[in-house]
Amino acid sequence: MSSAKRTGGKASAPHVADSHDLIRVHGARENNLKDVNIEIPKRRLTVFTGVSGSGKSSLVFNTIAAESQRLINETYSAFVQGFMPTLARPEVDVLEGLTTAIIVDQQRMGADPRSTVGTATDVNAMLRILFSRLGEPHIGPPSAYSFNTASVRASGAITVERGNKKAVKATYERTGGMCTRCEGRGSVSDIDLTQLYDDSKSLSEGAFTIPGWKSDSQWTVQVYAQSGFVDPDKPIREYTKKQLQDFLYGEPVKVKVNGVNLTYEGLIPKIQKSFLSKDKEAMQPHIRAFVERAVTFTVCPECDGTRLSEGARSSKIGKISIADACAMEIRDLADWVRDLDEPSVAPLLGALRDALDSFVEIGLGYLSLDRPAGTLSGGEAQRVKMIRHLGSSLTDTTYVFDEPTIGLHPHDIQRMNDLLLRLRDKGNTVLVVEHKPEAIAIADHVVDLGPGAGTAGGTVCFEGTVEELRAGDTVTGRHLDDRAALKETVREPSGALEIRGAATHNLQDVDVDVPLGVLCVVTGVAGSGKSSLIHGSVPAGADVVSVDQSPIKGSRRSNPATYTGLLEPIRKAFAKANGVKPALFSANSEGACPTCNGAGVIYTDLAMMAGVAAPCEDCEGKRFQPSVLEYRFGGRDISEVLAMSVAQAEEFFGAGEARTPAAHKILERLADVGLGYLTLGQPLTTLSGGERQRLKLATHMGDKGGVYVLDEPTTGLHLADVEQLLGLLDRLVDAGKSVIVIEHHQAVMAHADWIIDLGPGAGHDGGRVVFEGTPADLVADRSTLTGEHLAAYVGA
Repeated sequence: MSSAKRTGGKASAPHVADSHDLIRVHGARENNLKDVNIEIPKRRLTVFTGVSGSGKSSLVFNTIAAESQRLINETYSAFVQGFMPTLARPEVDVLEGLTTAIIVDQQRMGADPRSTVGTATDVNAMLRILFSRLGEPHIGPPSAYSFNTASVRASGAITVERGNKKAVKATYERTGGMCTRCEGRGSVSDIDLTQLYDDSKSLSEGAFTIPGWKSDSQWTVQVYAQSGFVDPDKPIREYTKKQLQDFLYGEPVKVKVNGVNLTYEGLIPKIQKSFLSKDKEAMQPHIRAFVERAVTFTVCPECDGTRLSEGARSSKIGKISIADACAMEIRDLADWVRDLDEPSVAPLLGALRDALDSFVEIGLGYLSLDRPAGTLSGGEAQRVKMIRHLGSSLTDTTYVFDEPTIGLHPHDIQRMNDLLLRLRDKGNTVLVVEHKPEAIAIADHVVDLGPGAGTAGGTVCFEGTVEELRAGDTVTGRHLDDRAALKETVREPSGALEIRGAATHNLQDVDVDVPLGVLCVVTGVAGSGKSSLIHGSVPAGADVVSVDQSPIKGSRRSNPATYTGLLEPIRKAFAKANGVKPALFSANSEGACPTCNGAGVIYTDLAMMAGVAAPCEDCEGKRFQPSVLEYRFGGRDISEVLAMSVAQAEEFFGAGEARTPAAHKILERLADVGLGYLTLGQPLTTLSGGERQRLKLATHMGDKGGVYVLDEPTTGLHLADVEQLLGLLDRLVDAGKSVIVIEHHQAVMAHADWIIDLGPGAGHDGGRVVFEGTPADLVADRSTLTGEHLAAYVGA
């Protein structure tokens, strides 16, 4: 065995290939960035900080990660690129030293009813193979254990074209694991007929109570009335059995109504197609309210919610079926898999063990594989996506994280920090957008953007180490060591919301009184049952306003003005001042520029290449026809008003000739939740997750409810903005509202009047109330994990 000898006593010079240790960004102008020039060290953990709206996501996601993904996509053949999303080149002069970017964001997983934690992470696929090999009785291949695969049987004649053609009888069979009753969804929907019609009336008397179904002129109603299947003048309760069957479940047939050929079908399939097949979130509020009233979802009685056929449930390893395995908490399932000793499937068991251990390691051991993916919080979804990267053999990759500590109790943040450092130590570049001081503390390099938000941001205020940031004079540096103090006096509750026997998910028959008229914080480690207790037990009725983390549905035409209803009073004010129709002042209606249809930009799809968005030449991006822009109100045209920030518009509509109280009231709410920097016409698609939640909160602040339920309102908030949020919560309580906040942020806990702490652990180790009382009592007691961390936070 030979070994190469080094000649000469001098160390060899570094190889030129090792000199590319920086990601260089020059002249970045994406969104609000102002010609940003920056050098980011590779194979280090860099944290990007700054107030909400300062340009962090524009730099990290929309510039560095977007260009990396675009360049990778260009390496595929033109044919493959045709099936991929087209990405435009970011607004930047130079980007050098990029590596492959893997984005781990907070996008919620699709709310498809067939998607579960197991199917989203491929763990289900491994379990199905395991049961198809070891399950007794053996029922078939892995597909026999899949609730997304239906059983299929077919037989017939096929013609074999070989020599003398001849017909051959053939049969085909595929065994699937799908429950036939619920079709693999685990629940069945039941329609409440009393919400569809009043059976004491006839169709001609207006029996239908479905929104938009008028008996006199509505075509849909006329199809039923003139179909010949039912008597339009007879009350529905007097229909014969045959008439009621045709009315409710009739097959589609052609009928003639007023000389026009139309399709008649039963009321139930009609409702299912026109209402139930659509996304509930995208419906108008009155339609959504009708669907929630009319449709009830119950656990499938045939499979008991497991989604699986009887055959799949009967096949077991030991005494455990695949349904039992998916229902276990993942940490228990990991122990069960570890105890299996079967040499014939040893590699599979090893891979399965590693995947399940990754769940436990990342703090998600309390989940079960049958948990619907759509019910995961943004933080949980982000950590589930991390699992596939933990065991990855890739190095020299850029991992991009969007606030990975969201939804994590202070106790869990250390674990997340360890995972980020592990990814770095494998030789990867880790870029993290973050606000939490505990996460900023582990950075090798910090980039602080600002100094303000929106147009007041977009510049790099600081680059360096955490210690240098602490000593620096930036907003983040000044607030890095901020600590909210415990309140000297707390408010007295005006009543209590009694919750008795709560058993949703992992709650263990919880009895608790939630005080009303005060600021009540519900806390506990991730998975302890906070959301189950509040969202599952506090009914979202007429008096309860619930602002959760579900995403806002909105296209690039939607903006803060349309979403909050602000555009309505503005349009009316313009119309009244100029004596014209309000519809002219909507870019989605009559006033739209005909060239770009009111979008302000022309989208050009270049087929195999990345699409291009160019400002519309006719309206110059203003979105309106030139004739509409001649109408003025308070000296401004409608496009100038939509280009204002919330703060500018609040001043504009608050006094003088442009005074509009209805608009000013909405703008005040937007400023109250810290969105003063947003422009009124900014597309919703460009807002961050935290901005969207606060936009939702501002919209609901005008609701008449007496109880406000907020789910982690500090999401995406900079340390400097948390104080403003606390002031807003105080104002809500002082106005006579009851505020219940599900929160992990110690500043909100310290500011509370009452704390309910759930735990002591997650999953089946949680689901119990471990503390009720004031924050001062919790700190003095220190009997829970929350108490220990809150005591450390306030320096007690």
